[in-house]
Amino acid sequence: MSKSVKPYKDSDLGKKAQVTKMFDTISSNYDGLNRVISMGIDVKWRKRVVALVGRKKPKNILDIATGTGDLAIALVATGAQHIVGLDISTGMLEVGKDKIAEKKLSKTIEMVVGDSENLPFEPNTFDAITVAFGVRNFENLEKGLAEIYRVLKPSGTFAVLETSVPTKTPFKQGYRLYTKFVLPLVGRIFSKDDSAYKYLSDSAAVFPYGGQFNNILKKIGFIGIQHKPQTLGVATIYIASK
Repeated sequence: MSKSVKPYKDSDLGKKAQVTKMFDTISSNYDGLNRVISMGIDVKWRKRVVALVGRKKPKNILDIATGTGDLAIALVATGAQHIVGLDISTGMLEVGKDKIAEKKLSKTIEMVVGDSENLPFEPNTFDAITVAFGVRNFENLEKGLAEIYRVLKPSGTFAVLETSVPTKTPFKQGYRLYTKFVLPLVGRIFSKDDSAYKYLSDSAAVFPYGGQFNNILKKIGFIGIQHKPQTLGVATIYIASK
């Protein structure tokens, strides 16, 4: 069972509404801040996800919590004919649409507003489904994963890229200091909204990563589950199938 974390500022809104508001607020600065905060390593992690997903040569892919479309754009390298990027934040999607148009990928990538816990697709629709830095924002984690399972085709690939916490000294202590002090400071300097980046670090700290997340995937019905720690354990790639 994962711990809870206050979503975003003091509000009567539920987590889903608060997360939507948060990402709408930081959408214009999100890409630049990601590169600064991760020191550019997040680009390499996404390339590894693309390589894993591309092994089965999927024809259609759903990228959930697509945000500004970084992973959806990278997934074009798999040769997929149709990629759907879904997100609950219209602000993030608008930034993503501009990037996709600039790269002349609008015929391949479709960006849609949608809720990960109530996906607007028929069962067994997609050859592959991906989520990068999004599952920890699900209001109901198991419900969201069950929806993903529903719309994934049998033998399809499910790939998750998510933050995790290093378990070895001194990386564990260094990670805690970085997320507690440095990450909110960067958010305050560049986006004037440190509370958003404090939420992102806090939510990462309580997310059930590694074996715990594997067990949740197994409970939902996924098979062939593997997890691959990245960069000393600060992120993890999970691969599963239906």
